[in-house]
Amino acid sequence: MLTDLYEFKKDLGKRGVFFCLSGPISQNLVAEIGSTLEQKISLEEASKSTVLRVFSTVVENAQNIMRYSDEKDEKLSLGIIAVGHESSHYFVLCGNMVENDKVEILRKKLSKLQTMNRNELKEYYRKQRRQGPPEDSRGAGLGFIDMAKKASKPIEFDFKKIDENFSFFSMKTVI
Repeated sequence: MLTDLYEFKKDLGKRGVFFCLSGPISQNLVAEIGSTLEQKISLEEASKSTVLRVFSTVVENAQNIMRYSDEKDEKLSLGIIAVGHESSHYFVLCGNMVENDKVEILRKKLSKLQTMNRNELKEYYRKQRRQGPPEDSRGAGLGFIDMAKKASKPIEFDFKKIDENFSFFSMKTVI
């Protein structure tokens, strides 16, 4: 494994990834990641609004991992977050394990968001805010909608079935 680490780093670079974290995610770590990413993206002379959209997307993804990942190490939730740059856009990748019975619920939510334009997303966000969080939610239930609003392309996602109990949920947000 040690000898492959450089190849792994080169592969990330070829894919445009300049930041990658895989493992336990905590609130303290998210704050440090945000600060580092803000510095990195600001040095590239990105607009303040781009820096803010990337930062908030990373934070929202990290919070989703902390709240909803079904893979734990002690009490910490496990997942992966990567940030990169491709064809004049930044992207945020995230992934975590989910129980198979949650896959269709997530697929339905995200598929709906993929079909909406910016104005429809704004109206849907307002409507959901008025209704309050879903009964099974550990947050406000607005994170995916907010990320879709900030994205420059529809959110991409995938589920890879791992076994009879779990699938790996992956998502890409382009900013």
